[in-house]
Amino acid sequence: MIVGLVSDSHGNTAAIDMMLGLPEAREAECWLHAGDFVVDAEYLEMVTSKKVYKVAGNGDWPHSKAPEDLMLELSGFRVMLTHGHEHGVRYGTEILAENALNMGADIAVYGHTHIADISHMKGGDLLILNPGSISRPRDDSYGSFMLLELEKGRAPRVRLLRLEDSDGSRLF
Repeated sequence: MIVGLVSDSHGNTAAIDMMLGLPEAREAECWLHAGDFVVDAEYLEMVTSKKVYKVAGNGDWPHSKAPEDLMLELSGFRVMLTHGHEHGVRYGTEILAENALNMGADIAVYGHTHIADISHMKGGDLLILNPGSISRPRDDSYGSFMLLELEKGRAPRVRLLRLEDSDGSRLF
């Protein structure tokens, strides 16, 4: 199963459209949107016809009915989806890691920092992923998203992708 990870779109549906225009994005069988803004996750679901799991970010307060944390079972992996602001991710991922492990997660997906992150915590027991921001990145000049490949019995594989066209020139 290939899972698309996106976060922090902040109302920029043009960035979502650019993402979906990349051939790699078409591989996603479902999407996880890690907050800021839930309405963008609903847009993503509408334009892809794929299942989109979503959580509320700090930018969605107080108007969203979406949960702040969501636990999913995907291809035999327990995936915690959160925006991360309630787990103090601006100051590091230690609290997030502890909370995710307490919930029985194998993988934690978060946003909020606008900085892409692929790391292992707690002796490698937990994979932590932040796709960065599709519209307002703080770690590059161009938006990013991830593709997470999950296959039961194999270690997850992750690809970080930036908004660029096929000849390598940047779109955003």
